[in-house]
Amino acid sequence: MAFAEHEVLIRRDAMAVYNFLIDGMNLPQWRRGIRAIDLVSGAAGTKGAVYQQTMTGRAGRPVPADFEITQARPGAEIQFKVISGPAQPAGGYYLSTEQSGTRVRFALEYQPKGLLGLMNTGIQRTMKAEVTQLARLKDVLEMRKAA
Repeated sequence: MAFAEHEVLIRRDAMAVYNFLIDGMNLPQWRRGIRAIDLVSGAAGTKGAVYQQTMTGRAGRPVPADFEITQARPGAEIQFKVISGPAQPAGGYYLSTEQSGTRVRFALEYQPKGLLGLMNTGIQRTMKAEVTQLARLKDVLEMRKAA
């Protein structure tokens, strides 16, 4: 199994961070590699919402990475699972309030099947690169506050 997590402290209140994260249409503002994203079913920001997402894969090829929100606890937690594409991890954003802002932890977990299990090191590296993009979320949200 591959697992990666990263956390940052964002100088914004938990509901502001949550409201930004729960809207999948905000992902391109802080995550690299997203070519296109659209809400295809369910209500935005709710459990059961499904987003059709295309990522940039190896050699610049488009890769499907549609996902569904599986848990939504306002101000506290958002969980999702990828439902299309070559890798289908599950993950979440976990928020906790601190005196100086909101601590956000982004975690991904993936159980490779078949031959993908032999490429665990590459999968682990890719997942780590995904979760460390959380630093960009911090920059985006803190710059919004200053504006």
